[in-house]
Amino acid sequence: MGERSAEKPTARDLDAGDLRIAVVVSRYNLDISRRLLAGALEALERMSATDPDVVWVPGALELPVAALTLAEGGQADAIVALGCVVNGETAHFQYVAGECAAGLMHVQMDTGVPVAFGVLTTFDRDQALARSGPKHNKGAEAAETAVEMANLVRRLQGGSD
Repeated sequence: MGERSAEKPTARDLDAGDLRIAVVVSRYNLDISRRLLAGALEALERMSATDPDVVWVPGALELPVAALTLAEGGQADAIVALGCVVNGETAHFQYVAGECAAGLMHVQMDTGVPVAFGVLTTFDRDQALARSGPKHNKGAEAAETAVEMANLVRRLQGGSD
């Protein structure tokens, strides 16, 4: 297989032309989630993804079960999980953010289908807006991660050189 550059992904690493990509999006903090989704879909289009599935769920805690269903059903080579959890006055933030991340990690470890974590966990709304804008969009970054990992998994499994 040879050593791959650790510096940055190649064009081949980010080619989604023959991948099935699903995007699971939380409706909670909907305006931020829409911005993340727009960034993810723009990035997927740049990477030649065709017609990614978009699935909406009520909140961040529901992202893992939707991702698991898609992964187990063979409906996706990679999944992009998007949402926004903003810190409040209680410990609720830590539980939601931590359990969402853990659940999504379990999905990819249990199924072998990469799940990119594009869930913002911010201390305030301004931080969420800054990370979901046109110049700096964590949804776009998550989409790139999902595609790169799907291609890597395929290569490691002997699917292509």
